[in-house]
Amino acid sequence: MNITHPQRRTPVLLRSVNQIEQTLTGLCLHWKRSVSSECRGVLSQAAASASVLILSINNRLSLLVPQVDRQVRSLSSVSPVYHGKDGEAGSSQNCFGRNASPTYIAVPVGTLVKEEGRALADLSQHGQLYTVAYGGAGGKGNRFFLSNENRAPLTATPGEKGQERVVQLELRTMAHAALVGFPNAGKSSLLRAISNARPAVAAYPFTTLKPHVGIVTYRDHQQLAVADIPGLIPGAHLNRGLGVSFLRHIERCRLLLFVLDMSSAEPWEQLQQLCFELDQYNPQLSHRPRAIVANKMDLPEARRNLEALRSRVHQTVIPVSALTGHNTAQLILHLREMYDSYPQNS
Repeated sequence: MNITHPQRRTPVLLRSVNQIEQTLTGLCLHWKRSVSSECRGVLSQAAASASVLILSINNRLSLLVPQVDRQVRSLSSVSPVYHGKDGEAGSSQNCFGRNASPTYIAVPVGTLVKEEGRALADLSQHGQLYTVAYGGAGGKGNRFFLSNENRAPLTATPGEKGQERVVQLELRTMAHAALVGFPNAGKSSLLRAISNARPAVAAYPFTTLKPHVGIVTYRDHQQLAVADIPGLIPGAHLNRGLGVSFLRHIERCRLLLFVLDMSSAEPWEQLQQLCFELDQYNPQLSHRPRAIVANKMDLPEARRNLEALRSRVHQTVIPVSALTGHNTAQLILHLREMYDSYPQNS
């Protein structure tokens, strides 16, 4: 006769689209006995343990087998609910059940794991692992209760229930430098001018709705990643215009390039507002190395504002024109100087 204790799974509703519920269950217990004779009882060992859920960085969002795919850049393919695999039941001839293999959930580089707002892990390196939940231990088969007095025991214990957790996965763009500015300041055009990226460009604000990353390659084969952060507006630190969603990407960038529209009436006011938003969101950002990119210098009014801007700020000001490519070479060289001057842990 086969006796099986059914496993229990309790689904949990998700709280947001970015949450991934990690559910691991206890295991079935399987054993046999003989009904005709105690001495011919067929005994079974314990059932196996359930699998663990592991987050793995290898640039592809897939279940079970990690595979490298550097073209995947988002968490859109991650399932909202994952269940760990069951271990095998114990069998006759005193055989133990086989443990379940771990379940790997591959995520992109830059994934932040949170639980109830508290950061659990920052997966920022290729190949890094983080164990989210553990499976339950296997139950004890009737072989465990064998004794001289009871040669065909009918007692068995079910497997333990595994962990159930609800975690949030948050992806933050990682780059060496960030282009920070107001909408329509020419950040996307500038990224196209200095790198191999081809973000959408249009003559209206909010063309960029998600960060784009371009690679700047130097003669010594050094490569620097530059991120085009979507335009910020006043009150971004209060999440106006999805400001918090954009500001969080800046935290992963070592260098800050403030892109100003020099054709506006007072471009230095833009710089003050941008610095204020970053300081209100995270005061540590004010200590990052920074430079000012005076964009749209091909327009007549921009040349008049350049000297006024330089007289009001102490940071390096690099006048460029993303449209014509004027002086972009100087910006690329200055970016390399900033990168070489400030170590990664500064």
